[in-house]
Amino acid sequence: MKRAEIKQLLAKGKANTQVLVKAWVKTKRGSKNVSFIALNDGSTLNNIQVVVDNANFEEKLLEKINSGACLAVSGKLVESQGSGQQFEIHAEEVELLGTAHPDDYPIQPKKHSLEFLRENAHLRFRTNTFGAISRIRHAMIYAIHKYFNDRGFCNIHTPIITGSDAEGAGETFKVTNFDLLNVPQDEEGEVDYKQDFFGKETNLTVSGQLEAETAAMALGKVYTFGPTFRAENSNTTRHLAEFWMIEPEVAFADLDENMDLGEDMLKYLIGYALENCADDLDFLEKRLLDSEKNKKKEERSPMALIEKLKFVLENDFERITYSEAIDILRNSKPNKKKKFNYLIESWGADLQSEHERYLVEKHFKKPVILYDYPKDIKAFYMRQNDDDKTVRAMDILFPGIGEIVGGSQREERLDKLKQRMQEMNVPQEELWWYMDLRKFGTAPHSGFGLGFERLMLFVTGMGNIRDVIPFPRTPKSAEF
Repeated sequence: MKRAEIKQLLAKGKANTQVLVKAWVKTKRGSKNVSFIALNDGSTLNNIQVVVDNANFEEKLLEKINSGACLAVSGKLVESQGSGQQFEIHAEEVELLGTAHPDDYPIQPKKHSLEFLRENAHLRFRTNTFGAISRIRHAMIYAIHKYFNDRGFCNIHTPIITGSDAEGAGETFKVTNFDLLNVPQDEEGEVDYKQDFFGKETNLTVSGQLEAETAAMALGKVYTFGPTFRAENSNTTRHLAEFWMIEPEVAFADLDENMDLGEDMLKYLIGYALENCADDLDFLEKRLLDSEKNKKKEERSPMALIEKLKFVLENDFERITYSEAIDILRNSKPNKKKKFNYLIESWGADLQSEHERYLVEKHFKKPVILYDYPKDIKAFYMRQNDDDKTVRAMDILFPGIGEIVGGSQREERLDKLKQRMQEMNVPQEELWWYMDLRKFGTAPHSGFGLGFERLMLFVTGMGNIRDVIPFPRTPKSAEF
């Protein structure tokens, strides 16, 4: 008999038919005569109950059926007598595929802390919370590809190993095959990268943007979706050393069209989650509400999870310049009463998460797009405005998150690009190919980056970015 997935049985099963399920035991309860086993195969948040007449099975077998064990159960699918589900299985055959001794198995049917589950990341998929997060993550991955495919974008695989630092931050992971105990040196006593594998200094990429621009200048509309790496020593709830980025690049698009694309994409993705992940979102919302019961009112989320997602769909994003935002923040109560950790005193300040969230959650009470930032706090490749002070940059700010998207209209004028690279000490000889794009058929173009795990934080309502990626990579942590 072919194995049936629990999701399909619960949704489309027919009573009084023979079925075979293979799944893991969530819980077992019962009496001397009958056992009730909750099984889950990962296809859905919901379990299916298996009713076992103990008299029909060996006691040794029943004793080995504990939480975490894996079973193959065949029997009759019948309408459930209990509340909460339509069907249950009356077991006729039970095969123990894998045991899980209760004294050894860490994931017991009780509430575990998120910290404990991070220490057991290889098993945390088996909890309801991480099962829900994983299914939503998959849905968002699919929705991203569907969104761009349906709009004529071409997916480009950009390099993971690169010789450039797109952000100019210098906080990269070096890539080498040198024996670190015997690193070759040149005549000046510096590391001789000519003897390294690639013949030059290389690192793990911080962005696929620069390479994506090369494709956009021929294909028109492209996007990347790949891993990126930052070697920041940041142990916060919002930073990872390895994370995933979605980066579209669009030829002939200006900043306004870039903002339109970012808003439309985010609304599409959130709408897709609401439509296709209802059970998992409902579970995560109840989990969030339960976790906030003991918090002070001011520490609780201003909206329930699903309400927050709908809030984004139902509101046009507010669009204001950086200069307008600075005026609002400078005159805000938190700034005047010195409650911001970083006080806003003058134009040119680099906005922090607390400022971004104030604009979204307190002032406008809707998502916000900031644009036209000071050039001194932005990257070299952003198009300069005529005021010689600002660049055509934009950030999309979300409640609870702050910046979720960052992008710009790119500088397509070779002379302006050269000038900016020189001012910011960006080596032109290493990016000759990037400058070539401005020499051969240059065109206005724009793009942005969406941090996938930031999106996942927003959609799931989780509070720590380490809980929305299967195996988080953070300072001093690369266990699994």
